[in-house]
Amino acid sequence: MASGFFAILDDIAALMDDVAVTAKIATKKTAGILGDDLAVNAEKATGFLSSRELPVLWSITKGSLINKIIIVPVALLLNFFFPIAIKFILILGGFYLAYEGVEKIIEFLFHRHDKAKAAKDVIQDDKAAEKSKIKSAVTTDFILSVEIVIIALGTVLDKSVTVQILTVSVVAILATIGVYGIVALIVRMDDTGYKLVKHADNKGFLSAVGNLLIKSLPVIIKVLSFAGTVALILVSGGIFVHNIEFLHHLMPNLMPIIKEFGIGLVAGLIAVGLAEVAKRIIVLFKK
Repeated sequence: MASGFFAILDDIAALMDDVAVTAKIATKKTAGILGDDLAVNAEKATGFLSSRELPVLWSITKGSLINKIIIVPVALLLNFFFPIAIKFILILGGFYLAYEGVEKIIEFLFHRHDKAKAAKDVIQDDKAAEKSKIKSAVTTDFILSVEIVIIALGTVLDKSVTVQILTVSVVAILATIGVYGIVALIVRMDDTGYKLVKHADNKGFLSAVGNLLIKSLPVIIKVLSFAGTVALILVSGGIFVHNIEFLHHLMPNLMPIIKEFGIGLVAGLIAVGLAEVAKRIIVLFKK
């Protein structure tokens, strides 16, 4: 009995060692996507009243966890029964990310004044603004989570089913905790700064640190907004390059980052164009 019990413990320990090694490799391979995920979601989780930042972020985090709960088993089942479907799902997701990135660029270049006017209406309807931004953040997180889970799964295809399940689950949990934990720290920078200034009575080193945190937050938000837009286009371009044979071999001497950004940009313009055509057709039918 005792020897059998210890043998089971040895098997569990060996399994955990395998999972630790594979999870480490998978996390390294998904590091780029996790960085993009952080940039995109930090930008989406900001722009609210101080008292609403953490509740909004918690809602997005819960949505992200639900995304992972859906994606992990579906990815494992599709990989086992219908692996080609994963590629099509990734490509559709790539078009969505490209659309979001290019739409932001178009808004910045051509609709900034319209957005400024609309900001007054958003302030009057905070709950609607929150729901809209949470929905957008969770949807974008879903696409990025699919990419993270697929890359993690790709690193353990030669392992047992148990190792695949545990590895992908560990990476999914770490991705959510890591990304949204850092986002929480970023969005609370200014409040921490105000507390430091108040505690130090606006004097000395702590006060200087507090003022630096307060002044740094708007700059960080702008940087993250820019980085998030670029990340959306880069991730989408990367999806197309790695999953479409023709694009993978297109312009082999071009730097990968430039190639992926260019392809993502073109895909985004196509997606925005199709969306505009679809909107006009819907309007015509309504008339």
